[in-house]
Amino acid sequence: MDSVGESSQSGSGELRFQMTKSRSFREDDNCVKQVSHVGGGGGGSRNTSPSGRIGSRNTSPSRQKVVKTKPRGLDEETVATFGKAIHSDVQMEDNIWAMLPEDLLNEILARVPPFMIFRLRSVCKRWNSILQDSSFLKFHSQVPSHGPCLLTFWKNSQAPQCSVFSLPLKTWYRMPFVFLPSWAFWLVGSSGGLVCFSGLDGMTFKTLVCNPLTQSWRTLPRMHYNQQRQLIMIVDRMDRSFKVIATSDIYGDRTLPTEVYDSKLDKWSLHQIMPAVNLCSSKMAYCDSRLYLETLSPLGLMMYRLDTGYWEHIPAKFPRSLLDGYLVAGTQKRLFLVGRIGLYSTLQSMRIWELDHAKVVWVEISRMPPKYFRALLRLSAERFECFGQDNLICFTSWNQGKGLLYDVDKKAWSWIAGCALQSYNSQVCFYEPRFDASVY
Repeated sequence: MDSVGESSQSGSGELRFQMTKSRSFREDDNCVKQVSHVGGGGGGSRNTSPSGRIGSRNTSPSRQKVVKTKPRGLDEETVATFGKAIHSDVQMEDNIWAMLPEDLLNEILARVPPFMIFRLRSVCKRWNSILQDSSFLKFHSQVPSHGPCLLTFWKNSQAPQCSVFSLPLKTWYRMPFVFLPSWAFWLVGSSGGLVCFSGLDGMTFKTLVCNPLTQSWRTLPRMHYNQQRQLIMIVDRMDRSFKVIATSDIYGDRTLPTEVYDSKLDKWSLHQIMPAVNLCSSKMAYCDSRLYLETLSPLGLMMYRLDTGYWEHIPAKFPRSLLDGYLVAGTQKRLFLVGRIGLYSTLQSMRIWELDHAKVVWVEISRMPPKYFRALLRLSAERFECFGQDNLICFTSWNQGKGLLYDVDKKAWSWIAGCALQSYNSQVCFYEPRFDASVY
């Protein structure tokens, strides 16, 4: 029997979030905005400054008065000074804006970044219940994505913690994750606004899917061979469905077949056993309806076609002196290989290759500049993680607590500012915040 989780409610049963504004960002700042879960109706503390910046002096001849304010009801340690310049020449006519058609209002709000919606919900009761409005969700599902985010997940004193870094807003947000069950679970990945976890409930292997924004979740049915497996989730927004792929694995003296869960059918289906003896890495990449894994025997890649349910071997030889390699999916059919080259620490470098599907060879497209490489990995044996989305590749260091981003299209490197990567046991993935993503 599947179990369904709902976010906790109190008072009128409506759900409201409160977001704490942080100080301006620098790499060394120890600051995270918080999206905390509080119950109640449309009242409560309001953020009186949308900018959240320290008030600056107006250099125009008629100097406007700068009023410094502070949001009410927030902790002194997490509240910065808010500034808001008052412009006497801008007037909002209440009688005009109150007559704004509801469809137009929903279309405007649907274009607001998802994390800003929580601040707007304190404006009135109507906006506080907007996430339950089918008209708003319809418009929200039709607008382009807010942009890529990084989701970090870890457990602090056995309590799950989650922070999200918005790349467009360059801001961290703390998200409550207390709605999940108290299993020993770990992060699988994210797609289309949903996040997948797997873990052990006692001695039973389970998989769950959730939407962190709406705090809805559900457990998936048991697999035919319900053992701990490598999983990957794919969301089809057009079809409003998702699939979870459990790759072939060896359990004891048995070889487990590939299994695929379809949310429309709400069941797992059995597929071909992967014809590979030795995997290079458990990391997988999914692009263009194909799943890729690195293998040593046979050497190259194994490709699983989701439409046919069969595996194929791609004899793409790895670059010489490759120490560790990660497959990263790009847009359309682009597939990248990221890894270190060199046997000695002084000669090591991080490089990125792209698979030439026609010639079946890896072509080098970029190298990490030495200053970034030395800052990310101070020791030659230091471990790192690498993952990607939409031609963005993120590097995280296990020991340094740093995050580095590479834009393949712009050929640009940049550090990820903030403090949420400092936890040594944090798990990170790309995340697309969406209110319309359904767990069914």
